Amino acid sequence: MSRSWERMVERNSKQLNKRRKKEGKAAVPKPAQQVDRFQGRSYIVPTLLLLLVVFFVVISQPWSEDSQTTGSLFWVTIGCYVLLAVFYYFRKPYLAVGKDFVETRRFSGYKRLKPAEIRKIVQQPGYVVIETVKGGNWVFSRLMNRFPIERMGERLRAFAALHHIEWETKSK
Repeated sequence: MSRSWERMVERNSKQLNKRRKKEGKAAVPKPAQQVDRFQGRSYIVPTLLLLLVVFFVVISQPWSEDSQTTGSLFWVTIGCYVLLAVFYYFRKPYLAVGKDFVETRRFSGYKRLKPAEIRKIVQQPGYVVIETVKGGNWVFSRLMNRFPIERMGERLRAFAALHHIEWETKSK
């Protein structure tokens, strides 16, 4: 559908829903938007956190007789690092590609880009890079986060063709 047609349908559905609300009837639901979601698995950060826990335990040597650790606070700290590692392991990184946006989650929260905010999309073996007009590039890696790069590339290629975004394919 063209965008003007979509706006007209949305405007008419708003008017219809207002009328149905006055009559005491249920509103007509909006059609669900098709969003392709590609999930990865974060294993680098949890591994580094667990290695840091092992480092803390080995350096402080709580099993030795002349240990300076007071006990409870040390083990609470160790437990918090392990809990943080578990949290990062189960918090899967993702890329969601909708009709007119791409979305992901960063450390500072959820980020969404419209087609006008994307300069170029580059697909390399094992990587997909979304170059933005403002801010840093979004890099999705097979090595770091176990993303399905080939399927992501196919969907992003269709997204780029639809919105006339420059597409580049690199090979080594």
